Amino acid sequence: MQSAHPSPEPPPSVSPLSRWLRHGSEAEHGPHPEWPWYRVLWLTGVDYFSTLGYQPGIALLAAGAIAPLATTVLVLVTLFGALPIYREVARRSYLGHGSISMLENLLPGWPGKLFVLALLGFATTDFVITMTLSAADAATHAVENPFLEHWLHGHEMGLTIGMLALLALVFLVGFREAIGLATWIAVPYLVLNTLVVGRSLWEVAHHPEAWANWERSLEMRGSWTALMVASIFAFPKLALGLSGFETGVTVMPLVEGTPPDPTHPPHLPGGPPTGRIRAAGRMLTAAALIMSALLIGSSVSTTVLIPEAEWREGGAASGRALAWLAHTYFGDVFGTIYDASTILILWFAGASAMAALLTLIPRYLPRFGMAPHWVSFSRPLILLLFLIDVVVTWVFDADVEAQGGAYATGVLALMLSAAVAVTLALRQEARAERVPPWRALPFALITAVFAFTLVDNVIERPDGLIISSIFIGAIVTLGAVSRFRRATELRVERLEFLNPESKELWEEMRPRKVHFVTVKHTDTVYARVKARLRRHYALKGPIAFLHVELAKDRSQFDTPVQLRVQRLGDDFRITVYNAVAVANTIAYLSEQLDPISIILGLTRENPMTQAFRYLLWGEGETGILVYQILLKHWRRSPEDDLRPNIYLMSD
Repeated sequence: MQSAHPSPEPPPSVSPLSRWLRHGSEAEHGPHPEWPWYRVLWLTGVDYFSTLGYQPGIALLAAGAIAPLATTVLVLVTLFGALPIYREVARRSYLGHGSISMLENLLPGWPGKLFVLALLGFATTDFVITMTLSAADAATHAVENPFLEHWLHGHEMGLTIGMLALLALVFLVGFREAIGLATWIAVPYLVLNTLVVGRSLWEVAHHPEAWANWERSLEMRGSWTALMVASIFAFPKLALGLSGFETGVTVMPLVEGTPPDPTHPPHLPGGPPTGRIRAAGRMLTAAALIMSALLIGSSVSTTVLIPEAEWREGGAASGRALAWLAHTYFGDVFGTIYDASTILILWFAGASAMAALLTLIPRYLPRFGMAPHWVSFSRPLILLLFLIDVVVTWVFDADVEAQGGAYATGVLALMLSAAVAVTLALRQEARAERVPPWRALPFALITAVFAFTLVDNVIERPDGLIISSIFIGAIVTLGAVSRFRRATELRVERLEFLNPESKELWEEMRPRKVHFVTVKHTDTVYARVKARLRRHYALKGPIAFLHVELAKDRSQFDTPVQLRVQRLGDDFRITVYNAVAVANTIAYLSEQLDPISIILGLTRENPMTQAFRYLLWGEGETGILVYQILLKHWRRSPEDDLRPNIYLMSD
C-alpha cells in the first residue's frame, strides 16, 4: 500500500507571542533514548515513592491506631491487585499508552470515545491533584522546619503557588534529562527514609511500653475480626498510596529491552518486544516491593511513636509524620536535610504529573476533534494547567489532607479502568482462542475490589467525584464546541493507494485534467450520469466519479483514507475507504487532485438533521458543506487564480 502526504501550507504571519507559544512544543517523534529498567525505576518512583511524604500522616488521620492494619490491606491490594493488573497492561501497552488506550481499542466508536473522555477527566483529576497536593505538602515541610518556621509560617498558600509557578517555568523553558534528575532525587530520598524508618523501628523495639500502649488502644476497639473489618473499610482512604503504577506503564518506551526483542518497530511483523515487557515487569515489581516495605515500616513507627496530639490536624506531625520522626531522633540538622529531600521529590512528583498531562491530553483530544490546534503545543497547555493548579490550590486552601479524597478518586478511577481493560482483553483473547475465560476471573475479582474502593471513597468524600465531573464536563463541552468550530477542516491525515495502478491513475488525472463528480452509490449507472452531465453542464474532458465509504468508527477526526482508482473507458472511478466525513474527504481530495470542476449533489433534507448527522457521523448535506470547507481553506491558502468551478446539482 502506497501513501501520499499533502504538501504543507506556508504558515500565515504570526505574532512574536504566538511564535514563542508554538516554538519547540510539539511532541517528539524520533526514537527515545533507552536505559536499563533499574534506572527508569526512579523516574516512576518520584511519583510513587514521594507519597511517603504525606501517606503516613493521612493514614493516621484516616484510621488512627489501626493505621498499620489498614496499611497492610493497602500493601496486599498493591502486591496482589495493582501489580498483576499493570503487569498485564505492560504486556499489551508496551508503547506507553496505558490502560486508557487499551479501553479505546477494546470499545471502538463513540461509546469507547465517551468512556475515554470520562477517564481523561479522572486522569486529569489524578495528575492535577498530584501537582497541587505535592506542592502543598512540600510547603508544609518547609513551613514546619524549625529553621524556617519563623519566616515562612502563615505563607503556605504563597509557597504552594510559588512551587507550582516554578514547575510551570521549568517546563516552559524545556524539561530534559529527566532520568538523571530522577535518580539523583529519588535515591537519596529512599536512603533517608530507610534510615528514618529503620531508626524508628529500633526505637519501637527498645521501648516496649510504646508498643504496649498501642496494643491497648487496639484492644479497646474490639476483636481482631472487628479490627480487620474496620481496616478494610478504612483502606479506601489510604488508596492514594497506590499512585504511580500508571506512570510506570507510561515510561515503558524508555526501558531498554533485551533479546529477543525485534530490532524493527513493534507494529511490524515480529511480535511485541518481550525483553522490554519483562524488564518493565521487573521495574513495576521492584517499585511495589520497595514501597510496600516502606509503607509498613513507616505506618508502624509513626503510629506507635507519635503522640496523638502531634499527628492530629494542626499538630507538629500533621502532614509530615516521617519528618517529625527524623527531627526527633536525628536532630534538626539531619531533619532539615530530610525536609529538603522531601520537598525536592514532592516538587519532582508534580513534574512527573505535568509531563503525563502534556502527553495524555494531546494524544486524545485533538485526534477526536475535541480540542483546538493549540492543545498540540505544550506551552499554551502548560499555562492552562498552571491556572487550573492555582484554582484548585485556592479552593482547597493548600491543605494536604483536604485534597486526599480527590487524589484517591483519580487514582482509583485509573486503577479501575486498568482492571476493566485487562479483564476485557483476557476475555477477548480467550474467546479468540476458544478456551474458557478462567484466566480473566481473578482480574474480574480485582476489578470488583477497585470498584468497591472507588464507590466507598466517593461516598465518604465526594469532592473527588465533583472535581472529576467538572473536568469531564469541561472536556465534553469544550470538545463539542471545538468539534463544531473545526468541522470545516479538511480532516484527512494522508492518502493511501490500495495498489500501484491506483497511484498511477491518480497522477494521470492531476492537475486540472478531469471533472470531479460525486456519486452516492457504487452501483451507479455511470453512462447515464455522464450523459446527463454532458447535456446540462457542457463538460469537456474526462470525468472522475467519486464515491466515499465511511469507516465504522467515525469518532476520530484526522485519519488516513484509502483510494482505489479504476478506468471507465475515457473516464475514471475513485472509491474512497475508511473516511470519517464525506464532505471533508471530498474537499481534501479535490485539493490534492486540482480538478477542472466539482459537481456535487443536494438532498434538500432538514438542515438541522443534516447538521447533527454531520457533526456526529460525518454525513449530511454534502454539496453545501464541501463548498464551505473549500471556501474556508482557500481563504487561508496562497492566492491561486485556477480554482475549480463548483456546481450544486439537485437530485
